[in-house]
Amino acid sequence: MKVGIVGAGLIGRAWGMIFARAGWDVALHDTGEGVARAAVGLCAEGLRDLCAQGLCDDPDAAAGRIRAAGSLAEAAEGAELVQENGPERLEVKIALFNALDTLAPAEAILASSSSAIRTSTFTEKLKGRARCLVAHPVNPPHLIPLVELSGAPWTAPEVMERAREIYAGIGQVPVTVRKEIEGFVLNRLQGALLAEAFRLVSEGYVTPQDLDATVKDGLGLRWSFMGPFATIELNAPGGIPDYCARYTGFYKRLAADPAKPEVYEEPATQRILDQWPAAGDPAARMRWRDRRLAALRAHKNSQAED
Repeated sequence: MKVGIVGAGLIGRAWGMIFARAGWDVALHDTGEGVARAAVGLCAEGLRDLCAQGLCDDPDAAAGRIRAAGSLAEAAEGAELVQENGPERLEVKIALFNALDTLAPAEAILASSSSAIRTSTFTEKLKGRARCLVAHPVNPPHLIPLVELSGAPWTAPEVMERAREIYAGIGQVPVTVRKEIEGFVLNRLQGALLAEAFRLVSEGYVTPQDLDATVKDGLGLRWSFMGPFATIELNAPGGIPDYCARYTGFYKRLAADPAKPEVYEEPATQRILDQWPAAGDPAARMRWRDRRLAALRAHKNSQAED
């Protein structure tokens, strides 16, 4: 099986490693001069890191399945799936999918890694629009397995099902967004928490450091292995109905006064920045994050599901 990866930045390279680790042949294409060729080496390095963390059995064999494609046509040729990772701009998505709809085999799935742009906005006029969808990963995808599948009203149900099988088969955790919505599910949940976090800090209720501790050492510990519905089911003796009866009055009062868009603007953001120390080397911080994520992923993989 072959996958075409369009765009060889951080997300494209991660997809390349994921598919290659699962036994797929990977063709990486990027419009930047030499970017795809350099990405092949970076993927090989990343696969060795995954092996050291117990997340890739044979990094050399996986790396051998990744090659640079000199053109979009070469990347799409013979592909079972094409994963687009271009800039998050609508006009770019439209142009790429217009080209891919012509170049890719008729049976190939065309998937975008878009973080928020809905499938219908860039596929409406395509002859093969029924095979198009968004497959939104979480950064970094090779360490965080979730991928949100969101089709347009005209995306064929069998395409959605086949995509779900493919992503599950390469070790990801696909979830289906049943109706189109901007930002899909993960970013809407993240956005709700972020807006309240910005408000609480900017209005002086808590420091940004203690806000982060509240999530990473509080909510995040449960959320790393169970979702919010499973959480509240165990937080009241009678499960979810009991929880709703006990606590929805409090939550209704909170929902009636949501954080406003202004929390993302000055002076609110400046109040947060005034309390946030200057960060160190971003690349070093990202490597630290990836090591911690890899350790968590390996731990979760080692635990049998109940």
